Amino acid sequence: MSSIKDVAKMAGVSVATVSRVLNDKGYVGRDTREKVEKAISELNYKPNEVARSLFKKQSSTIGLIVPDIMNPFFTELARAVEDTASNLGYNVILCNSDGNSKKEQGYLDVLQQNYVNGIIISSNTLTAEQVKAMNMPVVSIDREISRGLPTIVVENKNGAVAATQFLKKKGCKRIAHIRGTHGVVNAEERFEGYKEVVAAEEWYSDSYIVDGDYDMQTSVEATLDLLKRHPEVDGIFAANDIMAIGAIKVAHQLGIKIPEQLSIVGFDGIALTNVLTPELTTIAQPIYELGETAMNMLVGLMGQQPVHETYYKLEVTLIEKNST
Repeated sequence: MSSIKDVAKMAGVSVATVSRVLNDKGYVGRDTREKVEKAISELNYKPNEVARSLFKKQSSTIGLIVPDIMNPFFTELARAVEDTASNLGYNVILCNSDGNSKKEQGYLDVLQQNYVNGIIISSNTLTAEQVKAMNMPVVSIDREISRGLPTIVVENKNGAVAATQFLKKKGCKRIAHIRGTHGVVNAEERFEGYKEVVAAEEWYSDSYIVDGDYDMQTSVEATLDLLKRHPEVDGIFAANDIMAIGAIKVAHQLGIKIPEQLSIVGFDGIALTNVLTPELTTIAQPIYELGETAMNMLVGLMGQQPVHETYYKLEVTLIEKNST
């Protein structure tokens, strides 16, 4: 592998001159520049990006921290961020925090030490004070950290209201809810949307709400418990698609027909819902738009360009499939 010294030797110039050409800083004559560029091409020289980052104290790299890359929602979100970043000339370092504050802080430290230009993060533990202390552009996605900080989210409560009302429209008389992780803003909003529709029903009680923790296996266990206690349940709104998939699995195990005996609606609109049997009715988030908007906003912040809007709440769409 060729070094910057090899380039300088072939071009007959100093290492400092090669550096000026590479960084496009300082005056270099046309003939000298052409000699350096020719040497770079013939030697197939690739600059050491780590060394350049240390020298410049910045890089063409951004960090993306998500709580669970096993959840297809975050996989699709990461793809959208990476696609957009690549088109804009940036690389992405992907970090999976597991929603663990210590792990998350560890990633933030590593990203800062590697001089990333900015960070996109989905966090339920990060505070506004921590964001400000990082002294770099940060965009919050999927989960709001604090009003006033750059944020991209969706209409979680409205989507939950639409899902629950849709189940009622389909004739469901006892609608249960598999809720997401306690304390996570979007889970709380989706729970509030469900409750707004059913709280006045004479049958309603907290026993129709079970904790799925945004996890498929936890949802399986919660749904088994729910249907054993409330066999009369004929509608379920799950706060994300993978929990809804867990509920469908339980229905198959118990011999409950979907949608004839039990209708199920999820939330997210991940691609996996299209290959299920039955295909899942879901409240679809504009996942690609979320990632694309976040990356474009981050680039604006990194370039210290005027950012006219720093808070986006995107619409969601009910997509009816065969589970209702």
